[in-house]
Amino acid sequence: MRKTTRTKVSDTNSLWQIYKTVSFFKVMKNFIAIQVGRYTPFMRMKNWIYRVFLRMKIGDHTAFALMVMPDVMFPEKITVGTNAIIGYNTTILAHEYLIDEYRVGEVRIGDEVMIGANTTILPGVTIGDRAVIGAGSLVHKDVPEGAFVGGNPMKLIYTKEEMEKRNEQQNKHASSTQN
Repeated sequence: MRKTTRTKVSDTNSLWQIYKTVSFFKVMKNFIAIQVGRYTPFMRMKNWIYRVFLRMKIGDHTAFALMVMPDVMFPEKITVGTNAIIGYNTTILAHEYLIDEYRVGEVRIGDEVMIGANTTILPGVTIGDRAVIGAGSLVHKDVPEGAFVGGNPMKLIYTKEEMEKRNEQQNKHASSTQN
């Protein structure tokens, strides 16, 4: 279950009431910082922009590929661990605007997580350390540590234990072909 705070709205849909939720100037500042970051080819500079201007929590050596789109309204609710890879054109959402309500939730991405290209991560999810997310996935619930998941909707492909066994077999096969 995703962990989000739900706020009811009335009269019009929640997106129509966006600036009751978040300041227009905050959104403008975030939008500019995100657009600069999306096209910046230098990882250290990109992480600095996201840490300083968006207040995202990002571990050392984490790589955001070209065109990654952090949440423009609440980027400060995104935490990414150390040595993670966020694939090309991935979207990380910390909010959802719906007809009768809006939701806001923390997104926590662990250490050494690999997220494939064109993935969408919804608010309120936690992705465990060393998890692998297949390209084009919709992450709509928590991902266990070390798991390999993928698809839309996301499904478990391999557990941590299955991944360890699979990697062990691949390492044996690789070393036997080198001899």
